[in-house]
Amino acid sequence: MRRSRMTAFLGAAALGCSGLATATATAQPVPGDAAAASSASAAPSAPSAAAGPAATSGDYVVLVEKGASVSSVVDQVEEAGGSVTSINRQIGMVTVDSDDAGFAAEARAMDGVDNAAAEIAIGTSPQTPDAAPDEEVTQEHVDAADKGSSAAAKKKVAASQSRAAAAEADPLDDLAWGLDMVDAPEAHQVTAGHKRTKVGIIDTGVQANHPDIAANFDKATSKNFARDIPMVDGECEYDGCMDPATVDDNGHGTHVAGTIGAAANDYGVTGVAPGVSLVNVRAGQDSGYFFLGPVTNAIAYAADQRLDVVNMSFYIDPWAFNCVGGAPEDNAEQAAQQDVTIDTIERVLDYAHRRDVTMVAALGNGHEDLANPRNDATSPNFPEGVAHERTIDNDSCYDLPVEGPNVIGVSALGPSGEKSDFSNWTTDLRSGEIEVSAPGGWFRDGIGTDSYRTNENLILSAAPTKVLQAEGQVSRYGYVTAAGRANGVIKQCSDSPVASGATRCGYYQYLQGTSMAAPHAAGVAALIVDSRGSGYGKWWGLDARDTSYVLRKSAVNEDCPEGGVRSYVPEGRSEEFTAECVSSTGFNGFYGDGIVNARRAVTWR
Repeated sequence: MRRSRMTAFLGAAALGCSGLATATATAQPVPGDAAAASSASAAPSAPSAAAGPAATSGDYVVLVEKGASVSSVVDQVEEAGGSVTSINRQIGMVTVDSDDAGFAAEARAMDGVDNAAAEIAIGTSPQTPDAAPDEEVTQEHVDAADKGSSAAAKKKVAASQSRAAAAEADPLDDLAWGLDMVDAPEAHQVTAGHKRTKVGIIDTGVQANHPDIAANFDKATSKNFARDIPMVDGECEYDGCMDPATVDDNGHGTHVAGTIGAAANDYGVTGVAPGVSLVNVRAGQDSGYFFLGPVTNAIAYAADQRLDVVNMSFYIDPWAFNCVGGAPEDNAEQAAQQDVTIDTIERVLDYAHRRDVTMVAALGNGHEDLANPRNDATSPNFPEGVAHERTIDNDSCYDLPVEGPNVIGVSALGPSGEKSDFSNWTTDLRSGEIEVSAPGGWFRDGIGTDSYRTNENLILSAAPTKVLQAEGQVSRYGYVTAAGRANGVIKQCSDSPVASGATRCGYYQYLQGTSMAAPHAAGVAALIVDSRGSGYGKWWGLDARDTSYVLRKSAVNEDCPEGGVRSYVPEGRSEEFTAECVSSTGFNGFYGDGIVNARRAVTWR
């Protein structure tokens, strides 16, 4: 698993699309279809970055010219020996399997094709099928001898449960400090949301039977667009390597879903919008990758289903930044891949926006000034071992989807309300890179106090049992292990009836990242739609422009730190983390329009 990398974004990217669609519907998975990517039987040594790694066989994305016939392009692809795995007619995107390493170049010469590129396999294959990316340093874990397993930590949980009982809140709400920061309890006195408002979780999946999620989970609308790939995800567990849309073998998506809409059910923790419907629109691999095909089809599906809000806590692999024409150090095929990604994502984001889907995304955990990004030495991140240093030009390079059109970018804050050390920001207030800020956790917050470097500085939310067991944080018998206690894992069991299909016991874990900040904002956006929307059935909703406007205008303004510069050296970070906060009236590069506020949002007039 790569949750460490995703917590450091928090978001990763996904893999080849899975399945053939009908002529009028969004591309959908077809169980039993051939697996997407395959590794070479003997991986050659990687060429130099200057020469550029050669593409190996794997999935390809073919982008059809606007106005051209998709069917004609499909016919040409099949005549060339390509196996079409999905067709997205709304966007004009066709995904293809081919063993021909030169397929992308051949497809670009076809009539009606705007561009084509390999979706996954750029470079040589990994030497071993189970190779995993390096641990990401921005996700920190408390050592077993630290405060996480202490009696004091247990007392905090017990005290939280006692206070919750007195205040009619859920038992762990006092540990969910993000709820208080965004005034969610006060907003719930006006509205907690209704099932008519639907929020899409475009992520690694959602554990549908978690007792805090089951009551709000919309199984009928949920869909998986990411096929498991044994090379990165491990052995397939279901036919056709297609997991049902009710599981999460990574944990990231379930945590996001809990923050947005965990039920107010006298159990566990309450979400920001605890009454809305949660729709699993899976686009991420078990391993945490999010590739172009599944992401595009997931966003288009969300638009077709008229989902009110979608949360996107990831970036599209394999490039941290997609550059028009590629970075100077990239080869021609790598440049083509980035051009296809930029054009495709622009199309699908516009498609979703026109259907009033409010799109919320994580700003990123690279402690990066997005207006002046450093060189990128992490891309391409798949396959492993082919990354090379790239010069990033802010005018032509984009962190997607957050820097795409009509996407609300969210920075992360710690319990103190300060920008988390890992969170990206911007010094260009005209760039549209950041809109708002929200609680995302910060392990090193509270320096000089007992809270410094404690789990409670992170965001507590739902976690899949299976994932925690695989990580050794929960035993096969359901007990929280020493490692789990060190990381603050909490087990809750209900003595009362739970939602239909839900397990009686559930687990919660602490994570940090802009991936945790975005769902706080998405939850507030859902409450805005719920309180201001109109219509019936699938046509219920609110103009996405209105949702964005209210979200931003109701946010609580927060000033830049005194002097305009925040150094994180006292917290043990290097000078590289030092951030400059540029401001204008009511807006700055750390907080955007301010910290999202649910109470103000649902009463905004």
